[in-house]
Formats: sequence, structure tokens, C-alpha cells
Amino acid sequence: MTTETIWIGIGFFGQALFFGRWVVQWIASERTAESRVPTSFWYMSLIGGLITLTYAIYRMDPVFISGQAIGSVVYVRNLVLIHRADQTKNHSPSQT
Repeated sequence: MTTETIWIGIGFFGQALFFGRWVVQWIASERTAESRVPTSFWYMSLIGGLITLTYAIYRMDPVFISGQAIGSVVYVRNLVLIHRADQTKNHSPSQT
């Protein structure tokens, strides 16, 4: 197996994770019969995006690099907001 073949495999793996996030979102929405974006969507976006970014850097593709790098910032920000909201819920006084 050549280095090139390994990198192509890495690129396809990143793309598969990135595509899989839409399947997760679709299933979550179908289960509730309304649009939902589960936290796993953002994790899959981040991990798939970072793997794809790594592949783009290997390929030295500035268009692909910039798109994946900017996307990663958005995914991290959404995860921070989700976790911040969870902490607020867990630390708020219960109402009786």
C-alpha cells in the first residue's frame, strides 16, 4: 500500500464522517417529526472536517483548506454553546 493510497483512504474516511452527520440529523428529525440537530451532528462535523482538513493540507489545496478550517471554527463554537447551555441547566436552582 502506497502513501498516496493511505491518504486517499483518510480523505474518504473524513468525507464519510462528514456525510454521516446528515444521516444522524435526518434520523433525529424523523424521530421527533420536526427539525433537530443533535450534538452528535456537531461532533461528526468537527471530526470529519478536521480529517478532511488534514487531507486538504496534504494535497496543498488552498480552497479546500480554507473551507474546512472556517467550518471547524463554526463546529467548535456550536459545541461550546451546547456545553455552556448544559452547564447552565445543571447548575440552576431547582424550582419546587
